[in-house]
Amino acid sequence: MIPAGRALGEIAERVARAAGDLLRDGRPEDLGVSSTKSSPTDVVTAMDLAAEELLRAQLARARPDDGVLGEEGGTVTGTSELTWVVDPVDGTVNYLYGLPAYAVSVAVVRDAAAAAAGRAPDPLTWEVLAGCVHNPASGETWTAVAGEGARLDGRRLAPVREVPLARALVGTGFGYRAEARAEQAGLVAGLLPHVRDLRRIGAASLDLCSVASGRMDAYYEWGLYPWDLAAGSLVLAEAGGVLRRLARPTSAGHALAGRDTLVAGPAGLVDDLHAVLTSLSPPE
Repeated sequence: MIPAGRALGEIAERVARAAGDLLRDGRPEDLGVSSTKSSPTDVVTAMDLAAEELLRAQLARARPDDGVLGEEGGTVTGTSELTWVVDPVDGTVNYLYGLPAYAVSVAVVRDAAAAAAGRAPDPLTWEVLAGCVHNPASGETWTAVAGEGARLDGRRLAPVREVPLARALVGTGFGYRAEARAEQAGLVAGLLPHVRDLRRIGAASLDLCSVASGRMDAYYEWGLYPWDLAAGSLVLAEAGGVLRRLARPTSAGHALAGRDTLVAGPAGLVDDLHAVLTSLSPPE
């Protein structure tokens, strides 16, 4: 029997806060890069690894039958239909430089077909049941349980509000490969005349929560991974926002090939932003 979403949400918040305490209090003065991933600027620190190890250990004690999908450790399948999707440090470069915009993101999702096949859950087919995004530097904590609304530090968030695209403050982010960043820069140049302004925070989970909290009006980004968006997408949805995919070019010659751009915000604004981004997208 799958437990109530509220109980799952309590677990998500508890383990996210524990990892956040480790990141904040255990950060060494000489923190350096342990490894890189997609490019020399896509970094992993020892604290990323330690925080994910803590998350996995605590989740294994609390929910031994569930699977875990994490940024650093990959997928461990479970015997239930539930998988915990964790990002131990969303905004690693910010954390590395001491910028106070990073987060621990923890969500639990249900994807029966993926579980039956022994594979990782898919954002296209999963149902997010509960999630938490915790910023250890500020102490702010966003939580959401499916069907029960979204909260910031325990206070229920008001529904996201529609604004015209021309008055929208829009968040975005960039990939790590130089050729992808060049194309993303083109999108920024084309989009700027259509909006109030753009912001780049450097942590997708915080971007999604910022839209849910009314700190930004909309957000788009290419190439997010499941752990980047699992918890934040539920916070956004429970605050009345939507998340829509913009299909990217699929030919091998494009730097953005094979991945989607996600557009988030209130439904009407997402439609307008989606239309502009579609018009600016490079042809195949």
